[in-house]
Amino acid sequence: MKRSASTWVNWAGEQRCAPVSFKRPVDEAAVSACVARAAGRGDTVRAVGSGHSFTDIACTDGVMLDTSAMQRILDVDPGTGRVTVEGGIKLHTLGPLLAEHGLALANQGDIDLQSITGAISTATHGTGARLQNISAQIVGMRIVTATGEVRELNEDTDREAFLAARVSLGALGVISAVTIQTVPLYTLHRRDETMPLPETLDRLDELADTNDHFEFFAFPYADRAITRTTRRSTTEPHPTPAWKRDVRERIDDRALDILCRTGRRFPSQAPRLNRLITAVASNGDEEDYSYRIYPSRREVRFTEMEYAIDRVHARSAIEEVIKLVRSRQLPILFPLEVRFVAADDALLSPSHQRDTCYIAVHQYTGMEFEGFMRGVEAIMDGFGGRPHWGKRHYQTAATLRPRYPEWDRFQSVRAQFDPDGVFANDYTRRVLG
Repeated sequence: MKRSASTWVNWAGEQRCAPVSFKRPVDEAAVSACVARAAGRGDTVRAVGSGHSFTDIACTDGVMLDTSAMQRILDVDPGTGRVTVEGGIKLHTLGPLLAEHGLALANQGDIDLQSITGAISTATHGTGARLQNISAQIVGMRIVTATGEVRELNEDTDREAFLAARVSLGALGVISAVTIQTVPLYTLHRRDETMPLPETLDRLDELADTNDHFEFFAFPYADRAITRTTRRSTTEPHPTPAWKRDVRERIDDRALDILCRTGRRFPSQAPRLNRLITAVASNGDEEDYSYRIYPSRREVRFTEMEYAIDRVHARSAIEEVIKLVRSRQLPILFPLEVRFVAADDALLSPSHQRDTCYIAVHQYTGMEFEGFMRGVEAIMDGFGGRPHWGKRHYQTAATLRPRYPEWDRFQSVRAQFDPDGVFANDYTRRVLG
């Protein structure tokens, strides 16, 4: 996230806005005061964490609240494993702090730059067929509403509002604190290896169901996939030295950047570059505490679309996306990323009430992406796909409403919490109405 005196730019450098005012509250009371003053002036308000969404979800012409100063752990209950933290805490900060108490997040994604509230508000997820997204780990929250009032939400105080607020797109208010149901600190044993793509697709259910975590990366012109299987344990880890892992990741990142730059200059070489990447990919193992294994270095800039579909359609959707790229001879340099997530009950979660396969596609910065992504979106539409709220998509409230069985329940809570649209922006008006 970048900010000048007058503009704000997201991580990918593709979303930009000029807030009328930029505030950096240090605690809940300051958030409440900022919201009340803005609403009193007739200004809209949007909270921003790390700016890691690819959409304009954080952009505003009104007041932007940067929550990055709110990074404290407020309470730890060792008996229940419930931990309350300020809403602006970053995932990469949270992991080590939880580990000091012998605790960890039950699951997380491969990026840990986001704030906890940014991650849950967009339904950010990891992978694991029996594991839910990060929002499902939240058992309570405090949210500043449009009047500056603070509401405490959980299953007991207001279950309806709580189910709406867990994945809310920032449309209900500013989340000042969340209570997380953590688990005892655990070790992850990760194995990366290449496998023929047809075999990977044939064994999709087996690989997803017999591993604690499973995902794979399929370059559209290559005949091999890079698979990642991970198991959990309570044993003491034997990690690769930090310096060695850092050097390896920097080399991998640099190599990908060079290949992408080459492909951007010579688009016709995309198929050859795809095959080269998978040919040189090596098998490897990593072992460490979970918060060190989940995240990956992501320094190569790109834009991304990701869709959640019913898991039963996973193979068909993957094959159709690959067919699209090959038939149109599109210069796609990044792989499809395929992950699995268990169903949950948040009203606007893309995994709502269905076991889900997430399929993500990317394009390297500076290269045309809209034609490709609209083509992918048309495929996902055919499978009732729900877009990741923080990734690129071209949906509207009219096209999204039929895909969410509890859409009207969310809208009812939204009308209660923000009747005057204090927390609205172009994005929420487009996708929520």
